[in-house]
Amino acid sequence: MNAEANLNILLENLAPTLAEGEYVICSLDIGEYERLPERALGTFFETEGVTVIVLREQADRLKLPYTLIARMITLQVYSSLDAVGLLAAVSAALAAHGIPANTVSAYYHDHLFVPVDRARAALQVLQELEQRASESARAGR
Repeated sequence: MNAEANLNILLENLAPTLAEGEYVICSLDIGEYERLPERALGTFFETEGVTVIVLREQADRLKLPYTLIARMITLQVYSSLDAVGLLAAVSAALAAHGIPANTVSAYYHDHLFVPVDRARAALQVLQELEQRASESARAGR
């Protein structure tokens, strides 16, 4: 599997997928983090604390504080770690519709955490972005 860096090809092949479940992003101190009985979907260590992304039911069960309840949209395109402009284009498209997104770039894919009540709209915006890129590429061939 080869990673793609060409922005036009990335946009043509976004293949956004809405994951099941609701996710939350929590900030814990190191002691709280070390006592987590379950593995988090995502973890990032910052000076102020440890940020974890977990399923909402996990956070509720462990009484972890959170503010945003989100759905995860994964861009199935295999984007190169040195690709330029993909998240800028995605963020601009979502911003034009007033949809906030917290993004996580992993090795193979980019993941967007959007408010639960805006998840379907966000998915539609991303599908339209992909369609426009595909139409543009066909017109240019």
